[in-house]
Amino acid sequence: MAKDKKTMDFENPELYINRELSWLQFNERVLSEAEDETNPLFERLKFLSISASNLDEFFMVRVASLIDMINAGYKKLDIAGMTATEQLEAVLGTVHDFVDTQYRIYNEKLIPLLKENGLLICSDEDLTDKEKNYVDRYFDEYVYPVLTPMAVDSSRPFPLIRNKTLNIGSLLKKKEGKDDVDFATVQVPDVLPRILEIPGKGDVRKVMLLEKVIERNIKKLYLNYDIITSAAYRVGRNADLSIDEDEAEDLLKEIEKQIKRRQWGQAIRLEVPAGIDKKLLKLIAKELGVEANEIYNIEGPLDLTYLMKMYKLDGFDHLKEHSYIDPQPVPEFEGSDNIFEVIRRGDILMHHPYQTFENVVRFVEQAAVDSDVLAIKQTLYRVSGNSPIIAALAKAADNGKQVTVLVELKARFDEENNIVWAKMLEKAGCHVIYGLVGLKTHCKITLVVRREEDGIKRYVHLGTGNYNDSTAKQYTDVGLFTCAPAFGEDATAVFNMLSGYSEPLGWNKLSLAPLWLKDRILDLIKREEQHALAGEPARIVAKMNAICHKEVIAALYRASSAGVKVDLIVRGICCLRAGVPGVSENITVRSIVGNFLEHSRMFYFENGGSPEFYCSSADWMPRNLERRVEILFPVEDDKLRKKMWHILETELRDTEKAHVMNEKGIYVKMQTPGSDAEKINSQKVFGDEARVASKKRGADSRVFIPETNPKI
Repeated sequence: MAKDKKTMDFENPELYINRELSWLQFNERVLSEAEDETNPLFERLKFLSISASNLDEFFMVRVASLIDMINAGYKKLDIAGMTATEQLEAVLGTVHDFVDTQYRIYNEKLIPLLKENGLLICSDEDLTDKEKNYVDRYFDEYVYPVLTPMAVDSSRPFPLIRNKTLNIGSLLKKKEGKDDVDFATVQVPDVLPRILEIPGKGDVRKVMLLEKVIERNIKKLYLNYDIITSAAYRVGRNADLSIDEDEAEDLLKEIEKQIKRRQWGQAIRLEVPAGIDKKLLKLIAKELGVEANEIYNIEGPLDLTYLMKMYKLDGFDHLKEHSYIDPQPVPEFEGSDNIFEVIRRGDILMHHPYQTFENVVRFVEQAAVDSDVLAIKQTLYRVSGNSPIIAALAKAADNGKQVTVLVELKARFDEENNIVWAKMLEKAGCHVIYGLVGLKTHCKITLVVRREEDGIKRYVHLGTGNYNDSTAKQYTDVGLFTCAPAFGEDATAVFNMLSGYSEPLGWNKLSLAPLWLKDRILDLIKREEQHALAGEPARIVAKMNAICHKEVIAALYRASSAGVKVDLIVRGICCLRAGVPGVSENITVRSIVGNFLEHSRMFYFENGGSPEFYCSSADWMPRNLERRVEILFPVEDDKLRKKMWHILETELRDTEKAHVMNEKGIYVKMQTPGSDAEKINSQKVFGDEARVASKKRGADSRVFIPETNPKI
């Protein structure tokens, strides 16, 4: 089919969506779950909290990056043809509207429903005299000793206000003396619970926020002063680390130094109550150096992340979602204590969190104590606070095994945690690598080398998610166990490349970024285009967190123009425009926002009727394909391929949690409340299936998959 020249100009910025605005659309989808009346009330609180937490990180990293670009005079246009200044203006305008929507939902929807269900977030006027006495005693006994009010005058400069802390600023006047107005500030201590539950016997449980407790007793902090006005405020700062790795003599020490500076980066957002005194606001804004468009006047409590603490209050289980089951056993491993014996029977694909992550932990733990295991090698990007995998690796080294661990020190906001683990592993006798200069090592791979009767055998785990036993209960990911020799050889080559300068001449199964993976993806897309042009079956189904790589998007546009059907399941950022006539009319984009965070990267290529399936640690973004060590790996066992297809196909049929991009680049939820159409919640489907699979036994029940595509 002939296309006009303008339509086929894949450099046209109108064909692309700005990355930052696309991310904000994702957060709007999260927020929409807080407004969705079909969700239980406390789940709605949770989604509102998540939207607030997401926004904090967005400011600390992405908005901060735009400001840095502007300050540096950066002139290069983004994928959508916008300058950094244009992006910042668009972002801040969108965020102001977003925050207004957050608090409209909070004030008009959720607070009244909480009260109806027996929970009241109190202000002074909601308290009886007895309750006021309780609050005041609590302040005197627990809060007052912790507080450090800080005055500002000629000898005491404006204090450094830490990133994301909640503070209360006051204008003061001496009771006796001059008419000068002074300023003082006190931090709301984060070492105390933000929610104070007030004892009582009524039908309504009352809670009060810590800042309200302090504001009620603020006069006790400034005994010789009259309080003219007081108000809470919260500052967000640039928290993106800037590390010159080439100049750093010791990367670990340099990152430790930069972490300490993170709390004091440039102020880029100031949140204040809507009714704040103008003189007080002007003083705080001036001292922090924020502009008018960086000030957010809030109709409610600052920092809605406190709602996650509310979610955990006892006594409200009836207002929470209970249809999602706990992680279920993986059928292949049931009835066997020897994890290596099970893997020798055949490849195993696990779908977390529906299936437990415990087998991955057990894989490392068994290797640590198995006398036949000679070596363990693993990459660690993010791990839990009390990681059993870290403990197992340390134990393995203590048992005399060769343990090599790559701990990525540059994992954003986990730097401090990873430094602690790296030092502990080194002390235990592990060989620790701190990542590669100029790159983040984001791939998830474990290699266990074992001595067996027929020689050395290598067992490999590859995953789409982190080796974090905590988030593995909240994120959807897939992981593959295999002892196929080709995978073992490639895994050995990966670790040799990471630990030294050994770059393999070729790979058996794996494709790695930053050197090979992008070209592999482009080749796979190009192959589908060629199949379509030849009249052969051609289709791509790709599931990931984000897509914003211009070359990859242009390749998908070309494939779509050639007739390839492309279905994208993209949780977050998507810079591709779906449904553009002559360009992307064969492309669909959907985003699933549910109880679990969709994190897996899975890919299907029809390949003229001989389908291929892949999983990866990488999204289709420039940082993943060009500035990180990532892995793409194939899934080749027929049963596992059916399992992958079932996952993808079910998510494409999701009607309850899927939002689909229309031709204007706007996401529309698949199903409106009350619709009579068939309702499918893919996450619930997978949970139910995992429960059924865990109950099955026998050789023919290694994988339970409803038959959805017999040809695969």
